[in-house]
Amino acid sequence: MAKKLAAFGEVMMRLQVPGRELLSQASTLRYSFSGTGVNVMSAMARYGHSGFLVSRLPDNPLGDAAAAYLGKLGIARDFIVRGGRYMGMYFLENGFGPRSSRVTYTNRLESSFNTAPEDAYDYGNIAGRMDAVHFCGISLAMNDTVRLHMKRLAQAVKAKGGLVVFDCNYRPSLWGENGYEKARPHYDEMLLLADIVMMNERDALSILGMKTEKTTRQEQLAELIPAVADRYRISVIAGTHRTVNVDSTHSLQGFLFKGRSWAHSSVFTFPVHDRIGAGDAYASGILHGELKGFSPQATVEFAAAAAMLAHTIAGDTPLSSESDILRAIPGTAGDVER
Repeated sequence: MAKKLAAFGEVMMRLQVPGRELLSQASTLRYSFSGTGVNVMSAMARYGHSGFLVSRLPDNPLGDAAAAYLGKLGIARDFIVRGGRYMGMYFLENGFGPRSSRVTYTNRLESSFNTAPEDAYDYGNIAGRMDAVHFCGISLAMNDTVRLHMKRLAQAVKAKGGLVVFDCNYRPSLWGENGYEKARPHYDEMLLLADIVMMNERDALSILGMKTEKTTRQEQLAELIPAVADRYRISVIAGTHRTVNVDSTHSLQGFLFKGRSWAHSSVFTFPVHDRIGAGDAYASGILHGELKGFSPQATVEFAAAAAMLAHTIAGDTPLSSESDILRAIPGTAGDVER
């Protein structure tokens, strides 16, 4: 049965440099709208669920354009409020070979979302209508008022019996100096409310300050993730390990920890067309599998395949259907779809 889900998060304007040019070389930019919540809810709508966004857009033609774009993605706008004048923007320069892609943010702290007043959202109404609500660590980094909205909405969701989904998504540039120390108490609060969490062992070490004498990533993962689940009473923790190969392809493997047991996906190796938003595709795959009652192994395989396909599509937003993803899982894909 299809579920009703919402995501709390900012809608941003993405301004992309054509091809592999640098921003200093380009004379034109291509714009679209994105954001973690946009990406996850777009994917959930593709999978047949009802996806809603909880956000604030400027009350001007720019906000109108963003709202229209969300509608094209199949995202319901019932919980979007209007106000303010600005929208956060970022400029994307695509990497090539050893040169990484680069994102430059502008005007973010003054955006309509990040200046929303304390009474902007009706937490009880949202929580009462949703089966699950997704939150992201990027929003947690913005300011005290945004953090207040996140925590109040998450508390309302828990009170109504819904699922709280939290993607750690720590961004050092957003927290600034001594960022881990600043972020830790807020992450503690969100993790104590969360049912499904996206993170890996590096988040446990850096954000949560956990310790281990293990040296390899797999050993650290096996020790730290169960400890996180126990400390915060989290039902499901999922994430990925990625390797960038010498030929510029990427290899990715997903993991899922649930019920004291592990599930690991196949290792997917693929060329990269557009990396931005692939983590959101993975998160949406985990959430879809959990809501549909897939086995842990089927869920993590589906999520990893969703992330792989997101790397092959231009733009942040996952656009693959459930059937597209199932065909991409090893052993099921064909050469040509006719």
